[in-house]
Order: sequence, then structure tokens, then C-alpha cells
Amino acid sequence: MRDALNSELCSRYLKALADPERLKIVQCLRSGPRTVGDISHEVNSVIANVSHHLKQLRRAGVVRGKRHGRNVTYSISPNLTNAPQEASTSQNPLNVLDFGCCRIELGKR
Repeated sequence: MRDALNSELCSRYLKALADPERLKIVQCLRSGPRTVGDISHEVNSVIANVSHHLKQLRRAGVVRGKRHGRNVTYSISPNLTNAPQEASTSQNPLNVLDFGCCRIELGKR
């Protein structure tokens, strides 16, 4: 049977997003890159928990981290969006994540 969904990859994305805290983190990142501290404050969770969830999202390829000195800035992986990450701002947030097998519409705030 031909695997039109690319089931392995699709299941990796869906497993990573199958946690409410991770979905909150993705929603937080839709308006652009953030540090762990910024994300922790916005989702009202402890930094250690946010770091754990970011690690899982990063392993699955949903987010990426970019080091700036001692800080790491996280953003949604550009391969899941149709627009460049820099185009996402609080005035123009990212509205759709496209995993190939399915799409998540984040809607408008």
C-alpha cells in the first residue's frame, strides 16, 4: 500500500501536539519567536515544564531553537508554514500549520 500520508512523520507531529501545554506553546509562538522565559510567562507555566515541552516539540520538528549568546529563541519550524517566520508578528500572527498530512488552523486572536 502506498503511504500517501507519510504516516511516520504525521504521527510524530500529532504525538508532539497531543498535549494541551504544547498546543499553548505553539499558539504563543504563532506571533513570532520567543525565549523560554517569555513563553513561560505567557502560558503561565514554570520554566522547567516549558523547557521539557519545547524539547519534545523540537524533537518532532514542530519548533526550532536559535541560540543568541546564552539565550535560545524558539520559533515554529519554517517548513510548517507558508510564510517566512519573520512575517509573523502580533499584528499579523501565523494562522495555519501545514504538516502535509493535515493542517491546524489556529484562527484569529
